Amino acid sequence: MAQGRARGPGQRRVKVPGIAELLRPPAEVPAETGQRSASGREGHSHKITVYLSDTEFLDLERAKLTLRGHGIAVDRGRLVREALAVLLADLDAEGEASLMVRRLREGH
Repeated sequence: MAQGRARGPGQRRVKVPGIAELLRPPAEVPAETGQRSASGREGHSHKITVYLSDTEFLDLERAKLTLRGHGIAVDRGRLVREALAVLLADLDAEGEASLMVRRLREGH
């Protein structure tokens, strides 16, 4: 390995997307559904770390319990991917009027 720290056992190099992948247009959302689909129980090629406040973490756990009450058992990752899909579909469909744009402008 050239000019860097040697990786020990269990450490791996993180693969980051290339410039072409970062700048490509967003995936087309089917016009008839207006929805994105979140990935389910499958292997995922990318990982991110998200830090939550105590309140946000408890809200996430409460959402899991609420969904379980509706007969839907999901893990935190699936719940976050579904929420992301919903917000991104709204952003694609509504643009400036989307919930995400409005909340980020308001400083939420």
